[in-house]
Amino acid sequence: MFDRRLFTNFDWTLLTLVLLICGIGVVNIFSATASYQMAGPPYFIKQLYWITAGVTLCVLACSIDYHILDDIAYWVYGGVVLLLVAVLLIGKTSMGATRWLDLGFINIQPSEPMKIVVIMTFARFFSRYPVFNGLTLRDLIYPCMILGIPALLIMKQPDLGTAIMVILIASSMLLYVKVRWSAVVSIMLAAVPIFYLAWHYYLRDYQKARIITFLNPEQDPLKSGYHIIQSKIAVGSGGVLGKGFLHGTQSQLRFLPEQHTDFAFSVFSEEWGFVGCMTVLALYLFLVLWGLHIASRCNDRFGSLMAVGVTAMIFWHIVINMGMVIGLFPVVGVPLPFFSYGGTSMVTSMVGVGILLNISMRRFMF
Repeated sequence: MFDRRLFTNFDWTLLTLVLLICGIGVVNIFSATASYQMAGPPYFIKQLYWITAGVTLCVLACSIDYHILDDIAYWVYGGVVLLLVAVLLIGKTSMGATRWLDLGFINIQPSEPMKIVVIMTFARFFSRYPVFNGLTLRDLIYPCMILGIPALLIMKQPDLGTAIMVILIASSMLLYVKVRWSAVVSIMLAAVPIFYLAWHYYLRDYQKARIITFLNPEQDPLKSGYHIIQSKIAVGSGGVLGKGFLHGTQSQLRFLPEQHTDFAFSVFSEEWGFVGCMTVLALYLFLVLWGLHIASRCNDRFGSLMAVGVTAMIFWHIVINMGMVIGLFPVVGVPLPFFSYGGTSMVTSMVGVGILLNISMRRFMF
């Protein structure tokens, strides 16, 4: 029997925030691709399809009791890890990267749902693991194994951006659980030789080039530094009020690469200026704070950890993408949630929103 309290306690604030950002994103994609010549549906129409699919999955995600995720977390984790292994063995290779599984009727990218799966698995583990004075290095061994297996498999594809996201999400949940300072310092010291080995033996040449370009984009302005330079020109030329809708020179004259995906915010910055950027930033800030608010009022530890994890996923996507377009971070191919064009990103983010709605709706039941 349907519990009417679920509808009464539905979090309309969260859903309205997300749909508002999606709407702004669709308008921005229309502008970013206005000069494109396409045989099929335009990108903004495709984005509407993805938003519809994402909202459908969001409704499904919030319609079942989220405690079911607690019961199946380890099984789902094992299944997605097997998919990541399958990607390396029989995956579809495109532009030098093997990230997709071709199922005939659809291609799937297992690294994207792994973000949600890591959140589920960490929430399951720490909801049953007593933490009194903070996690020690010994306490971190098993969580690091849970995180390390998928992170290494994703890096092997190679997909450095998604691997970084998975690590940041898990790290945020660890800090929420509480880690002793002695353990944090030890990890930081251990990271130095790890970075050295990764640089010399693991990172691909193009990944090294991205980091070098981030430090000095002007050394190769027509190749590896082109993205960052053109993006900063677009952001800076917007001024206070922007150049106006459909009047951004960097996007309309096609100087800006990936302007409807990774650099969608650069297009928006040029057309709407500082005022428009602050409006979108305020919406994202409210969204992140609302996610933490849901976590704080949840009545069980599993739900609280899940809410923190999903909020961290959205937060780090925002920080890395916006830092990337203004030159604060290297270009790692992380989209802006609910804003950039992309089906996989939209669906994953919407499932996360569905989990937040689920937790918020059922806070009175436990």
